[in-house]
Amino acid sequence: PKVGNEEPHSSDDVQRLYIVLRPHQEKQPPQEEKDEEKSMLLRLILMGKKSLPDPAKRSRPYWGSVELVTTKIQDVKDALQAEEYDTKTKGHRHKPAARALGEGVYRILKHHSGNKMHTHLVYKLEFPSEGAENQPQEELNVEREGSFLIQIKNPTQGQGKSKKNNKKKKAIFPAQLQGQFGKLRYHVADPPEFLNYEGCEFLLISASDDIHKELGLEMIEQDVSCSDLVNTFGETVSADALFRGIWAGVGRAV
Repeated sequence: PKVGNEEPHSSDDVQRLYIVLRPHQEKQPPQEEKDEEKSMLLRLILMGKKSLPDPAKRSRPYWGSVELVTTKIQDVKDALQAEEYDTKTKGHRHKPAARALGEGVYRILKHHSGNKMHTHLVYKLEFPSEGAENQPQEELNVEREGSFLIQIKNPTQGQGKSKKNNKKKKAIFPAQLQGQFGKLRYHVADPPEFLNYEGCEFLLISASDDIHKELGLEMIEQDVSCSDLVNTFGETVSADALFRGIWAGVGRAV
């Protein structure tokens, strides 16, 4: 939510949209699963706009950037927690903690069309459940499922569209990844390890809100009896948007 607004009632009250991606590993033996939990990779992504790309405007790209890559859950919690600070012009300020908007499964995959190949970021929501109202989700273009073309920006070629992004540090990719760009400004997200580097900038372009129709892909949901997001990060603020799909006032906030 925006500074000083504990109970947002619409997208006008939302300050930023973050996405947390946790790459899923293949099924491991019990002991290796425990080790994996200790070293799970978490990518915290900040979208350039406070919504996902509009499915009705498929030619309009949205910027995103990788703000944090860590194996420590507390690092992400710290980045999204409430903050108190003082300014010379407005005095004491309170920035509310981030609220969960949705949770689901995702994949980054290659798609061949003729002799061309591009990459898609696809997702399917598990929470809110199918019968929820989805008020904040609809305002922020978070459909039940979605597919986006994703392109990684070459950090050595020009500046990003956002002036804010220009002030941030650029991603430093290892030689084998940087070499894939050549002189191109953008490259497909193959391999997805491009997103494992802080400062990585990318473009998302809406492709479809029907994954099966577009790609012939069925996204398999995980155990929806409980929220993995809440189990991982805890529930310190309202989760009504996540579980009930409602804003504050009708319930709580994002």
